[in-house]
Amino acid sequence: MPDTTPSDTAPPFRVGLGYDSHRLGAGGPLRIGGVDIDESADGVHAIGHSDADVLLHALTDALLGGIAAEDIGRLFPDDAEVNRDRDSKDFVAAAIEKVREVGYTIGNVDAVILAQRPKMAPHIDSMRTTIAAMLSCPLSAVGLKAKTGEGVDAVGRSEAIAARVIVMLIRR
Repeated sequence: MPDTTPSDTAPPFRVGLGYDSHRLGAGGPLRIGGVDIDESADGVHAIGHSDADVLLHALTDALLGGIAAEDIGRLFPDDAEVNRDRDSKDFVAAAIEKVREVGYTIGNVDAVILAQRPKMAPHIDSMRTTIAAMLSCPLSAVGLKAKTGEGVDAVGRSEAIAARVIVMLIRR
């Protein structure tokens, strides 16, 4: 278990990196960044134990990684019934609390969603707004973009969706 005691000797900045991926299946809606994307033409959803929000799962791990805490899988196991269909905003909230407990605040977030379909561009602004509100930070502190798989690997074949997130934490 990492030492989570706030310290005056703690570094002024810390960086956290998060990644997540989920298989895609028929149905919907697809929840990404706390936003439901219900596009009947695509009709896909991410398959997972919770709501399978890859962006919020990667954000949770980035926050936890920035303070060297346990990862999302150890804090919210996918074999625990309490986490079935759980809203991933709960995971982010718990990670933010841990970040604050050890004396840090969020400086900024940068993220990328990897998805062939559905198109993410129409939803990016809503996702950024949702994440900024969750983190209690200005919209200008949340960078988000989306990339397709260009037909390569599971993402490019529309079999999976993934996200990568990096966070900068600042000591209070």
